[in-house]
Amino acid sequence: MIFHYHYWTPNLEKTERFYSQLGFTVRQRIGKKDGTFHSYNPPLTWDDFRKEQPLFRIIEMKKGQVNVTIGFGKNVIFDHIGFLVTKDQHDTVCKKARELGWKPDEAERRTFIPTPYGFRLELQTHSDVLDTGEPAIEEIRLGVLKAGLEKDLVYLFGRNLSVKTELEEIPSLKEVKLSNIASGTDPNGVLISGTALG
Repeated sequence: MIFHYHYWTPNLEKTERFYSQLGFTVRQRIGKKDGTFHSYNPPLTWDDFRKEQPLFRIIEMKKGQVNVTIGFGKNVIFDHIGFLVTKDQHDTVCKKARELGWKPDEAERRTFIPTPYGFRLELQTHSDVLDTGEPAIEEIRLGVLKAGLEKDLVYLFGRNLSVKTELEEIPSLKEVKLSNIASGTDPNGVLISGTALG
Protein backbone atom coordinates (compact mmCIF):
# COMPACT_ATOMS: atom_id res chain seq x y z
CA MET A 1 0.00 0.00 0.00
CA ILE A 2 1.32 3.45 -0.91
CA PHE A 3 1.03 5.54 2.23
CA HIS A 4 3.64 8.26 2.01
CA TYR A 5 5.56 10.83 0.00
CA HIS A 6 8.40 13.19 0.85
CA TYR A 7 9.96 16.20 -0.80
CA TRP A 8 12.30 19.08 0.04
CA THR A 9 10.95 22.60 -0.29
CA PRO A 10 11.67 26.23 0.60
CA ASN A 11 7.91 26.62 1.25
CA LEU A 12 7.72 24.80 4.56
CA GLU A 13 5.29 26.96 6.49
CA LYS A 14 2.98 27.44 3.50
CA THR A 15 3.04 23.71 2.77
CA GLU A 16 2.27 22.80 6.37
CA ARG A 17 -0.61 25.30 6.37
CA PHE A 18 -1.98 23.84 3.11
CA TYR A 19 -2.10 20.30 4.49
CA SER A 20 -3.46 21.50 7.84
CA GLN A 21 -6.35 23.13 5.97
CA LEU A 22 -7.03 19.71 4.39
CA GLY A 23 -7.33 18.22 7.88
CA PHE A 24 -3.81 16.83 8.33
CA THR A 25 -2.29 16.90 11.82
CA VAL A 26 1.34 17.87 12.36
CA ARG A 27 2.97 15.04 14.33
CA GLN A 28 6.55 16.25 14.51
CA ARG A 29 8.92 19.01 13.48
CA ILE A 30 12.65 18.38 13.81
CA GLY A 31 14.95 21.29 13.00
CA LYS A 32 18.60 22.22 13.32
CA LYS A 33 19.57 25.30 15.29
CA ASP A 34 23.19 26.24 16.12
CA GLY A 35 24.40 22.85 14.87
CA THR A 36 22.04 20.82 17.07
CA PHE A 37 18.73 19.16 16.26
CA HIS A 38 15.71 20.27 18.31
CA SER A 39 12.06 19.32 18.45
CA TYR A 40 9.49 21.99 17.56
CA ASN A 41 6.47 19.71 17.82
CA PRO A 42 2.91 20.89 18.46
CA PRO A 43 1.49 22.49 20.49
CA LEU A 44 4.24 24.88 19.32
CA THR A 45 3.21 26.98 16.31
CA TRP A 46 5.35 28.81 13.79
CA ASP A 47 4.95 32.03 15.77
CA ASP A 48 6.75 30.33 18.68
CA PHE A 49 9.95 29.63 16.74
CA ARG A 50 9.88 31.76 13.58
CA LYS A 51 12.58 34.13 14.88
CA GLU A 52 14.92 31.20 15.58
CA GLN A 53 14.83 30.21 11.89
CA PRO A 54 15.54 26.50 12.44
CA LEU A 55 16.49 24.48 9.36
CA PHE A 56 13.84 21.79 9.36
CA ARG A 57 15.04 18.28 8.55
CA ILE A 58 11.50 16.94 8.73
CA ILE A 59 7.95 18.05 9.28
CA GLU A 60 5.60 15.06 9.47
CA MET A 61 1.85 15.34 8.86
CA LYS A 62 -0.75 12.57 9.01
CA LYS A 63 -4.37 12.08 8.11
CA GLY A 64 -5.95 8.63 7.97
CA GLN A 65 -3.84 6.31 5.83
CA VAL A 66 -1.65 9.13 4.47
CA ASN A 67 1.69 10.30 5.84
CA VAL A 68 3.35 13.36 4.26
CA THR A 69 6.80 14.63 5.17
CA ILE A 70 8.70 17.68 4.00
CA GLY A 71 12.09 19.15 4.81
CA PHE A 72 13.90 22.36 3.98
CA GLY A 73 15.51 22.66 0.57
CA LYS A 74 16.50 25.67 -1.52
CA ASN A 75 14.44 24.19 -4.36
CA VAL A 76 11.49 21.82 -4.54
CA ILE A 77 13.00 18.33 -4.90
CA PHE A 78 10.97 15.12 -4.88
CA ASP A 79 12.73 12.50 -2.74
CA HIS A 80 10.64 9.34 -2.33
CA ILE A 81 7.33 7.51 -2.05
CA GLY A 82 6.67 5.01 0.71
CA PHE A 83 5.00 1.60 0.83
CA LEU A 84 3.63 -0.05 3.96
CA VAL A 85 4.57 -3.74 3.74
CA THR A 86 4.79 -6.87 5.88
CA LYS A 87 8.20 -8.21 6.90
CA ASP A 88 7.89 -10.99 4.29
CA GLN A 89 6.95 -8.48 1.58
CA HIS A 90 9.88 -6.28 2.64
CA ASP A 91 12.35 -9.14 2.28
CA THR A 92 10.93 -10.18 -1.10
CA VAL A 93 11.04 -6.63 -2.49
CA CYS A 94 14.64 -6.16 -1.31
CA LYS A 95 15.68 -9.45 -2.90
CA LYS A 96 14.08 -8.51 -6.22
CA ALA A 97 15.57 -5.01 -6.05
CA ARG A 98 19.04 -6.53 -5.77
CA GLU A 99 18.25 -8.67 -8.82
CA LEU A 100 17.55 -5.41 -10.69
CA GLY A 101 20.94 -4.09 -9.59
CA TRP A 102 19.43 -1.69 -7.07
CA LYS A 103 20.99 -1.50 -3.60
CA PRO A 104 18.53 -1.40 -0.67
CA ASP A 105 19.70 0.51 2.40
CA GLU A 106 18.10 -1.55 5.14
CA ALA A 107 17.69 -0.17 8.65
CA GLU A 108 15.71 -1.17 11.70
CA ARG A 109 13.03 1.46 11.23
CA ARG A 110 12.76 1.63 7.42
CA THR A 111 14.47 0.70 4.16
CA PHE A 112 15.28 3.01 1.27
CA ILE A 113 15.85 1.71 -2.26
CA PRO A 114 17.46 4.04 -4.82
CA THR A 115 16.04 3.68 -8.33
CA PRO A 116 17.28 4.75 -11.77
CA TYR A 117 14.17 6.92 -12.15
CA GLY A 118 15.43 9.85 -10.07
CA PHE A 119 13.86 9.11 -6.70
CA ARG A 120 13.83 6.48 -3.95
CA LEU A 121 11.35 3.92 -2.65
CA GLU A 122 10.75 3.56 1.07
CA LEU A 123 9.63 0.28 2.61
CA GLN A 124 7.95 0.65 5.99
CA THR A 125 6.82 -2.23 8.21
CA HIS A 126 5.62 -0.18 11.20
CA SER A 127 1.92 0.70 11.05
CA ASP A 128 2.31 3.52 13.61
CA VAL A 129 3.29 5.79 10.71
CA LEU A 130 -0.46 6.02 10.00
CA ASP A 131 -3.56 7.23 11.79
CA THR A 132 -6.90 5.45 11.49
CA GLY A 133 -9.71 6.10 9.02
CA GLU A 134 -9.66 8.06 5.78
CA PRO A 135 -8.23 9.40 3.51
CA ALA A 136 -6.00 6.98 1.62
CA ILE A 137 -3.76 7.37 -1.43
CA GLU A 138 -5.58 6.07 -4.51
CA GLU A 139 -2.99 7.02 -7.13
CA ILE A 140 0.27 8.95 -7.52
CA ARG A 141 1.51 10.55 -10.74
CA LEU A 142 5.25 11.16 -11.07
CA GLY A 143 7.64 12.79 -13.48
CA VAL A 144 10.51 10.33 -14.01
CA LEU A 145 13.84 10.28 -15.86
CA LYS A 146 13.09 7.26 -18.04
CA ALA A 147 10.36 4.77 -18.88
CA GLY A 148 9.87 1.44 -17.13
CA LEU A 149 8.94 2.27 -13.53
CA GLU A 150 5.46 0.72 -13.67
CA LYS A 151 6.90 -2.56 -14.98
CA ASP A 152 9.64 -2.61 -12.34
CA LEU A 153 7.12 -1.95 -9.55
CA VAL A 154 5.01 -4.89 -10.75
CA TYR A 155 8.14 -7.05 -10.63
CA LEU A 156 9.06 -5.84 -7.13
CA PHE A 157 5.62 -6.04 -5.55
CA GLY A 158 3.99 -8.76 -7.67
CA ARG A 159 1.01 -6.64 -8.70
CA ASN A 160 -0.04 -3.44 -10.40
CA LEU A 161 0.33 -0.39 -8.20
CA SER A 162 -1.41 2.94 -8.51
CA VAL A 163 1.66 4.78 -9.81
CA LYS A 164 1.51 6.59 -13.16
CA THR A 165 4.48 8.27 -14.82
CA GLU A 166 5.47 10.69 -17.51
CA LEU A 167 8.97 11.46 -18.74
CA GLU A 168 10.63 14.63 -17.45
CA GLU A 169 14.18 15.93 -17.16
CA ILE A 170 13.72 16.59 -13.44
CA PRO A 171 11.92 13.97 -11.31
CA SER A 172 8.81 15.36 -9.67
CA LEU A 173 5.72 14.57 -7.69
CA LYS A 174 2.93 15.83 -9.93
CA GLU A 175 -0.37 14.61 -8.52
CA VAL A 176 -1.72 12.62 -5.58
CA LYS A 177 -5.28 11.29 -5.69
CA LEU A 178 -6.74 10.92 -2.21
CA SER A 179 -10.08 9.55 -1.06
CA ASN A 180 -12.35 11.62 1.18
CA ILE A 181 -10.46 14.89 1.06
CA ALA A 182 -10.77 18.27 -0.63
CA SER A 183 -8.83 19.12 -3.81
CA GLY A 184 -6.18 21.78 -4.28
CA THR A 185 -2.65 22.51 -5.43
CA ASP A 186 -0.01 22.77 -2.74
CA PRO A 187 2.59 25.60 -2.67
CA ASN A 188 5.06 23.34 -4.52
CA GLY A 189 2.82 22.66 -7.50
CA VAL A 190 1.64 19.21 -6.37
CA LEU A 191 -1.99 18.65 -7.34
CA ILE A 192 -4.06 17.02 -4.61
CA SER A 193 -7.10 15.45 -6.29
CA GLY A 194 -9.68 14.66 -3.64
CA THR A 195 -12.58 12.27 -4.25
CA ALA A 196 -15.86 11.33 -2.60
CA LEU A 197 -15.95 13.83 0.23
CA GLY A 198 -18.76 13.07 2.61
